[in-house]
Amino acid sequence: MKRIDIVYGGELYSVGGREFEDVRQEVLDGMLSAPQWLRVNDGEGMRREAFLLLTPGVPIALVPVPEDEHELTGAEDLGTIDNR
Repeated sequence: MKRIDIVYGGELYSVGGREFEDVRQEVLDGMLSAPQWLRVNDGEGMRREAFLLLTPGVPIALVPVPEDEHELTGAEDLGTIDNR
């Protein structure tokens, strides 16, 4: 996995050096329990930390970016979150 792009509040962020499933579970835990912060990278190039608040009702998208087009992400069965 090269990185995981994250779309939050209409802005693009990223996470590197982590497994997709671990980040997905962290987001799910934040949506289903007490709010928590997700540490991400803001911008391209030089690392600049940002923290996204994970709470029910906040739209967030995780986009795995593979090293190459043949890398499997394990994201075929992501499940869903219902925040109604």
